[in-house]
Amino acid sequence: MSDEPTAVQLADDLLDVLATEMPLMATFDNIPGHDHELRDVSEAGDALLRERAVRIAGDAARSTDPDRITLGVVAHHAESLLARLDSRKIEFTLADQMAAEGTGVLSWLPQLEPSGEQAEEDYLARLAEFPDFFAALADRHRAGVAAGRTPVERAVRGAIDHVDRFLATEPNPLLVPPLTGDRAERRQRLFTEKVRPALVAYREVLAREIAGHGRSDDRPGLCWLDGGKESYAGLVKTHTTTGVSPEELHQTGLELGRALDEEYRRLGAAVFGEDDPVAVRRRMRTDPSLCWRDADEMIATATEAVARATAAAPGWFRRVPSAGCVVRAVPEADGPSAAQAYYMPPSGDGSRPGVYSTNTYRVTERFRFIAESVAFHEAVPGHHFQACVSYELEAVPRLRKLVPLSAFDEGWALYTERLADEMGLYSDDVMRLGMVAEDSLRAARLVVDTGLHALGWTRRQCVDYLAEHCVLSDVEVQSETDRYIEWPGQALSYMTGRLEIQRLRAFAEERLGKSFDIRDFHDVVLRHGQVPLPVLGDIVREWVDGTRRRE
Repeated sequence: MSDEPTAVQLADDLLDVLATEMPLMATFDNIPGHDHELRDVSEAGDALLRERAVRIAGDAARSTDPDRITLGVVAHHAESLLARLDSRKIEFTLADQMAAEGTGVLSWLPQLEPSGEQAEEDYLARLAEFPDFFAALADRHRAGVAAGRTPVERAVRGAIDHVDRFLATEPNPLLVPPLTGDRAERRQRLFTEKVRPALVAYREVLAREIAGHGRSDDRPGLCWLDGGKESYAGLVKTHTTTGVSPEELHQTGLELGRALDEEYRRLGAAVFGEDDPVAVRRRMRTDPSLCWRDADEMIATATEAVARATAAAPGWFRRVPSAGCVVRAVPEADGPSAAQAYYMPPSGDGSRPGVYSTNTYRVTERFRFIAESVAFHEAVPGHHFQACVSYELEAVPRLRKLVPLSAFDEGWALYTERLADEMGLYSDDVMRLGMVAEDSLRAARLVVDTGLHALGWTRRQCVDYLAEHCVLSDVEVQSETDRYIEWPGQALSYMTGRLEIQRLRAFAEERLGKSFDIRDFHDVVLRHGQVPLPVLGDIVREWVDGTRRRE
């Protein structure tokens, strides 16, 4: 009998490795065994992750298991983990809560809602780890500075400001989730004796030892670090799941931006009586009537859009998730550095719904015309739909159900912004202009992410390009730019994935003709969990060939 591990065993082993790397996300995704942990951010911790990932990648490459889909997913995730470790981004990524370890803990841990005695004890165990976690993180920042792998100076200041806001918030976000018995008192004691001192000490390291050593706004990209271009190439493959080069992606973004001008002409003429794309975008950026009155209006509009999409979904999908999705504001302390919106999936036990968070920071400076496209992207039929359908799949390894692949899940979410127009979900042409504006942003991301990290762009070049070619307020231009600087490659996944899903749909429509059913296509895309784009291509082509043989 062979001792070779099966594809499912390799997937489960790698899932545990990834949960060790991201224990907070493991808790949100109901992956057991890590609920009491924060990540071991030390060099030794990274070495253990590397050792396990190398072994699993080797086993997957040698495997004779016929489950090629799972083996393809395992191989990609193992290679991606190695690319993240090779980039040593933990040393110089400080401010963005989606990419930085320190601000990430401050953003995500308070959003856990412990249910039951063990979950509450695990929550307290994580608070007790704050001194070791932030001391080790400070050591990694020091090591990065010593080796010339320095953060961007602006991000150092952003991280300091984030810690300051977090400590000044009353009540502190870590003290808000309800606890029972004596655990509320124990939490307060942990916060006073361990959490606050650990954050104060970390803040002092940032202010006294890291600040002043950072890169200027003229050198924000990875290409300015030794080995940075190679690191970026690995991260591009991680986030796109393809071998497309940064230069090719840059050119694709430029071409897409030009192609969108025709839609600005058509919709601009209908809404504003203006058919010059530059003038239309200027009107969208400067007309005060297109901004929100207040946070309540933003939340209400998003909630209505999600409800409309939920009602229409059965006509377009074979599988409709059972879990609901609620709309909330981004936590106040996170607002200045948070993206315009993000999504967190529901808990497996049904105690927590899917949550679409929209950023109300400086809300009257934000545009209302993107509200519907963003809601469809983040919630229904976008991230919430895809994540919940994936969670409910049977006979699919948990790795494929739970662990995101940016090109797949962000590509799907961007695909659904256009699908929503086919479904008749946009309320008017103003909101359709918002859909086009969101396409402009995703096309621009191909240009500016590669510009920053492969071509040596300055921060100002990125800001100017976004301001000219997108419809963003200044606050959004600034936050988007800082996000791309600190999360290299991730911004490429949206349009890369959307274009491939659209290409595969067009292929299926052409080959199947009248036999093509959009509900079947969506089912084929979603029913295998999250897979790399080349694997998705194989899946769709096999489905098309099988359908033709049965006819």
